[in-house]
Parts: sequence; structure tokens; C-alpha cells
Amino acid sequence: MLTRASVPVRVRRILLCAAALLWALVLPMESLAQSDSPRVRELGLSPGLFAPGPLNAITDVGAVQVGHRTLTEGDSVRTGVTAIRPHAGDLFDDKVPAAVHVGNGFGKAAGFLQVRELGTLETPVVLTNTLDVGTAVEAVVQWTLEQPGHEDVRSVNAVVGETNDGYLHDIRGQHVTTSDVRAAIEGTDGGPVPEGSVGAGTGTSALGWKGGIGTSSRVLPDEHGAYTVGVLVQANYGGILRVDGVPVGRRLGRYDFRSVVEGPPSPNGPDSGEGSCMIVVATDAPVSPRNLERMAKRAMLGLARTGSYSSNGSGDFVVAFSTANRRTGAAAPRPDSLRPNRRMSPLFLATVEATEEAVYNALTTATTVRGRDGHVREALPIDSLRTLLREAGRLDGN
Repeated sequence: MLTRASVPVRVRRILLCAAALLWALVLPMESLAQSDSPRVRELGLSPGLFAPGPLNAITDVGAVQVGHRTLTEGDSVRTGVTAIRPHAGDLFDDKVPAAVHVGNGFGKAAGFLQVRELGTLETPVVLTNTLDVGTAVEAVVQWTLEQPGHEDVRSVNAVVGETNDGYLHDIRGQHVTTSDVRAAIEGTDGGPVPEGSVGAGTGTSALGWKGGIGTSSRVLPDEHGAYTVGVLVQANYGGILRVDGVPVGRRLGRYDFRSVVEGPPSPNGPDSGEGSCMIVVATDAPVSPRNLERMAKRAMLGLARTGSYSSNGSGDFVVAFSTANRRTGAAAPRPDSLRPNRRMSPLFLATVEATEEAVYNALTTATTVRGRDGHVREALPIDSLRTLLREAGRLDGN
């Protein structure tokens, strides 16, 4: 019998791509409006200084796994769930160091206070839409209590984040069920991560275009420890899109406050910057919760590079964790085993770069989606993006 471990990585990638193609064939036709959905590096762009990991995804970090549950029903259900597991073991008993950061607090995140107080994560991180946070918390608690050996557990700190996908999705219908959340958790995998209009990114919008799930990673040079930093974003926020410094939003005429400086707002475009972004940062570096919080703060700098200004209505939240120094019923790791402050700067830069590129991947892989009340959020036009990047000297002329 084949197991995941016995299947070569290359074969798993081929199978995952085939499954993604089959999944795409059953989506509403509007979601197929953009058939060419490359990641940003497939365009020839290499943002940042450090190199990405083999998958250029959060799953490049240790045993991190990601799973999605995508809900597309009728003409108004466009939402889903995304789950991130720091490792495939018993996370409640084998906790990982963690921290949280709130860039702007217009959001409904759950479980942040205990992570901030104790510095550990004991459940998967689950992302969904604003009004289904309660359902997700219930599902995570149920799932955790049902795991073997948890018969006496009486307290579970479920960590759930959200963004509001109500423009495309019938959010008031609260269509996510506990079964959907459990399916996302139990379907987590350590391979390539499906991006764009999937999972918790199914109904999201970002910077005037269709948003979604995006991910990226960075590997530090050997002289800085060769550690990996991976980031996953649920992109659903406004701003003025910049890609590797190029003012794409301005050039394409779709950006916040356009009606103030240029004239009427763009059709189906933003004008006020409402929305949110959930950011999950993972690393295999032995980092304390205090320094994980410092990394989480730097993720907001990566968000700013893409054109975000953390508007009043944007809930910008970061969860950061390390897969090193797990705490299996033992005392915290000795201070001399942790990454010292003076050696944190490379990890900070890696966090900024991976966050920035994760957003780009969310945008370039997202597909046009039609949803509630006939609302349409168009995919970022790849040909136009490629032209602008080439004109700015960011791409090879070929």
C-alpha cells in the first residue's frame, strides 16, 4: 500500500497538479476567465534578495502542512477554509513556540490572547470568513478533544483568523460547517500549496483585483544558519498595488481613492481600502516567542511593499511560529539554544520578502470570480502586468 512518504516528491507534485486541474473544471465558468495563472516567478520576476525554498511555500519549513476546503455553490456561496498545521503530530501535547501581532485590529481573530501570554500554539491555525469564525473555533476544539490521549483535556485554545469575503459571498448565510473545517485540517499536506481562489481565499479581493491564498518562502545563506522562513497570506485588503516597486495599481487605473485624484472609481474596483489580511509566518529557526513576535511585526512591512496602508477597515493580523524547540511537557528551551537578538536581522528580511511575494502569488494565481448579487472580481491581468514589469526593467526582455 502506498503511503505519502513512499511516493516521490515529483510524483506527488504531478498528482497534485492533476487534482487541481480536475477541481478547476467543476468551478463556475467565471472562475476560469483567466486560464493562465502563473506564480510571479514564472513571469520572470525574482523579488527580494534571498532565494526561495524548493516549493517557494510555507511548506518548505520543517513539517508544516496546509489544507483547503473550497465552497462554491450556486451563484452566491464563494468561501472556504484554510488550515495550517506546524507539524503532523499531536500539536496539543507537542506545542510549538508562537507569537501574534495585530497590525490593525478591525477583525475577529480568536485565540490570540493565550498565544500572547504563553508563547505557544496548540492547535492548527484555521482561516475562514468573518461570520464563520465561531464555527471554526467549535470545529477546532471538537477535533482536538477527539484526538487520542486527550480524554482529560478541558481547555483548548483554538486559533482562528478571518477576512470578510462578503462582496462575492453570501456571508450572512454562514455556510461553513464544522465538517468543512475538519476536512481542511484532515486534508493538510506538506507538498505544493494550491493558491489563488481556493480555501479561505475563494471569495476574497485584494488591491482592486481578485485576491486569495498566496505563499512564499526564503532560505537564509549558510553563513546565517541556512534557516527557512515561510509565509502564507489570505489577501483581502485595499491599497495601491505595487509589484517589486512598480506602481501597477496606478498604471492600470485601479486603486484606492482614485475618484478623489483622478475621477470616477473604476468599475468593480475599490475606492476606500476596506478589507483585511491574515498572515501566517513559519520558521525552522530556534526562535523565542519574543523574537517570533518581532518577526510577525516585520510581516507588516512586507504587506506595505505591496501597497497596503492598513486602512481603518482592514484587520491585519499575523501569527508566527517556529517548528524548532517544540515543548513536549518540558520546560522552555535554554536561552543559549535560541537565536540571539543580534542574529535576527536575516530572519526579519526573509519575513518581509516572503510576505511580499506571497501576496503577489495570491494575486497572479487568482481567477476571476462571479458571486453574490452578480458581483464580479476580476483577476489581475497577467499580460498587462508582464508588460508593465518589462517596461520597468524588472523582467528579461525574452
